[in-house]
Amino acid sequence: MKPVDPVRLTADLIRCNSVTPAEGGALTLLERMLTEGGFTCTRVDRGGIANLFARWGTKGANRSFGFNGHTDVVPVGDATAWTHDPFGGEIIDGILWGRGATDMKSGVAAFAAAALDFVRETPPDGAVILAITGDEEGDAEDGTTALLDWMAANGERMTHCLVGEPTCPNEMGEMMKIGRRGSMTCWFTAEGVQGHSAYPHRAKNPMSALVKLLARLEEKPLDEGTAHFDASTLAITTIDCGNPATNVIPARGHATVNIRFNDAHSGASLTDWLASQARVVEAETGVRIAMRVQISGESFLTPPGPLSDLIARAVEAETGRRPELSTSGGTSDARFVKDHCPVVEFGLVGKTMHQVDERVEVAQIEQLKTIYSRILREYFA
Repeated sequence: MKPVDPVRLTADLIRCNSVTPAEGGALTLLERMLTEGGFTCTRVDRGGIANLFARWGTKGANRSFGFNGHTDVVPVGDATAWTHDPFGGEIIDGILWGRGATDMKSGVAAFAAAALDFVRETPPDGAVILAITGDEEGDAEDGTTALLDWMAANGERMTHCLVGEPTCPNEMGEMMKIGRRGSMTCWFTAEGVQGHSAYPHRAKNPMSALVKLLARLEEKPLDEGTAHFDASTLAITTIDCGNPATNVIPARGHATVNIRFNDAHSGASLTDWLASQARVVEAETGVRIAMRVQISGESFLTPPGPLSDLIARAVEAETGRRPELSTSGGTSDARFVKDHCPVVEFGLVGKTMHQVDERVEVAQIEQLKTIYSRILREYFA
């Protein structure tokens, strides 16, 4: 049999309109290929989300290398602004165009192709597992978490996992992720007393209270960074009261902050800090401030060691670059996998992800497959 072409597979996946939460045929395509290649496949759908678990080899093997990724994509936005059909999968002058070309149908295609060729050519003493979700770009409540829940209930386990998200800023091989910052959002609602703007002493202005609170939150840095993480950040993302009148002090106002935090904090410790700051402003202003918090993920770190060394060696062998060990960027499904097994992320250059005219160099997809293939060979050597 011919080796699986990761470029053709990426193009086929791009032609599947799988904007979250639609499956679009992407997982159906992968399930068919993997089943034909000897993998045992199970659809692990939950909450209207399609997920695919595929394993070659013995369940519970002492060495079970896993890949994790997603086939869902973000909306295209204004389709008329695209140079090429966002779901066309066109290849022009060595560039593959389309939504998901970078994030991350190319990564899924590369590790699926590497896994299929590897188990056919050199069947390993162990298991190769692919855990692919259709819910990474959405709420992520029924995606990789559903797969991990199903695996726990059915005695399936990865001993190590590589998430194929794009990790390189500009050149292939530049960077791998050994952890991620935590992420949380806090919504504040301030309840004051409405009044005439000419008589502010007769009102309790919720907007003034929110301004005081936000100033306190931004007054000092959360930290100066830690051994493997940059400094945590807090960003004010909204402040509003929906008031159309210029001469009325509103009764209620809202503000939102988003925090990206390192391992000096936890979601719980930051929630306590936010609440304490709100109580101070309440006491100063007499305005009641309620808050609601959503923690998208805690910070985590896979300490440098055998897994990161294995991946770094493979990347350097194929690209000539030793990747930087980084924890930068936003969140990924690695935040769920880290509770299951050691996890590292490595993928291609992510400059155009989520953009109009998302695209990837064909050569990068091919190179990514060779890197993943080398990782599998060395892992099971």
